[in-house]
Amino acid sequence: MAMKTFLEPARDIPVIYEADVCVLGGSCTGLFAAIRAARLGARVVIVEKDNCFGGIATTAMVNVWHSLWDTEGKHQIIAGLTEETMDRLDRRGAVKRHEKTNPSRGFTFNSEELKIELDELAREAGIKVYLHTQFAAPAPLVEDGRLAAVFVENKSGRGAIRARLFIDATGDADLAARLGCETYLANHLQPATACARLSGWNTLGEANIGVLIREHGAAHGLPPTFSWGNRVPGSEVYMLAATRIHGINPAIADDLTHGEIEGRRQVRAILDIVREHVPGSRLSLEALPSRLGLRESRHIRSPYQLTGDDVLSGKSFDDTVAQGSYRVDIHHQDKPGITLRYLDGVETYECPGLPSQRGRWRPETPVNPTYYQIPYRSLLPANGPRNVIVAGRMLDVDMPAHAAVRVMVNMNQTGEAAGVAAVQALDNGCDLHAVDVARLRATLNAGGSAL
Repeated sequence: MAMKTFLEPARDIPVIYEADVCVLGGSCTGLFAAIRAARLGARVVIVEKDNCFGGIATTAMVNVWHSLWDTEGKHQIIAGLTEETMDRLDRRGAVKRHEKTNPSRGFTFNSEELKIELDELAREAGIKVYLHTQFAAPAPLVEDGRLAAVFVENKSGRGAIRARLFIDATGDADLAARLGCETYLANHLQPATACARLSGWNTLGEANIGVLIREHGAAHGLPPTFSWGNRVPGSEVYMLAATRIHGINPAIADDLTHGEIEGRRQVRAILDIVREHVPGSRLSLEALPSRLGLRESRHIRSPYQLTGDDVLSGKSFDDTVAQGSYRVDIHHQDKPGITLRYLDGVETYECPGLPSQRGRWRPETPVNPTYYQIPYRSLLPANGPRNVIVAGRMLDVDMPAHAAVRVMVNMNQTGEAAGVAAVQALDNGCDLHAVDVARLRATLNAGGSAL
């Protein structure tokens, strides 16, 4: 059936702010882009649809960031605002540090404390902030081939924000897609997860949530899954990530709506399983996320697609702007558990309650890479206005590469790179594709990065 349409009457839309750099999306990735640009003297505005900064780390309650070191713990490969933020939380007793070579976590933190710390970082940088503000129709305003303004909507109505450079940190490439930039979906969209905060975790005794779901989940309509979690530092509350929402594209409204409701249903089903099969447990639901933990939706086409081979071989690039050591982490659509591929050639399949299946994805070699790199080119839309750059999980990557680079400590760096590149383009009067990458890398390092 053809979709019914109607003509929206023309109207004047006020310009509510003018800036050098406009960032759409207030995850840590987006905010770090805004802070880097502001610290270099740019007039910056940031737009976020939720009530706080932080994205997956706060509103989705995923309270773990991975190691800032290479796989051997010999070289620090990530620093910048990621390290600065953890140091600030440390002074408040709101973060726990783990071993440098821990492949699963470098830091666990209190997501609520992080919300406040990110507010402080934005205030100190002098950024103009619009929370509860949605990037909206009509189409962005393009003048002489450059994006001139985006339209937003909030409690005050609809308004336009004009800027010279724009950073798409929406997570779903919303700005790039509406500008007609080429985007694509992976053949295997990694499933989403709804986290939960629970009290009474110590009353489970020897019970293993993952095993309980594997044994009894089907009776409660739960799909095959993988479970993990962390205690919230400074409290007895436990953050559990044990749901799996398959077959949704978060860039489609109906899919996202279904996913949010299904995630909450799965959390309740897990609690029902515990009540039925762990007599005496006093596990209690304390909080649900205000958004799903999303792993993937749209990606942009760029001048260079980062591949799994690039990541697993530790390929170096002249225009590297981010580095990481987190393993390739594939969440399956068709079976429980996850497959993990490491830079030293080891591959494991992990399923709660079952022995780890260990093998190799490549033969042993005398020397192994200890980290991988992300090039600047992979953040640049291949077509569309050349004063737009993306930051975050919609960069141009294939499936295996995305399964490694998508984690927050890696994506935070792409935000910092986008913010610095925007200011450099403004200073030089050039487009973002013409930025001097050697100077970009030097400026990132001068601002605290570890490239």
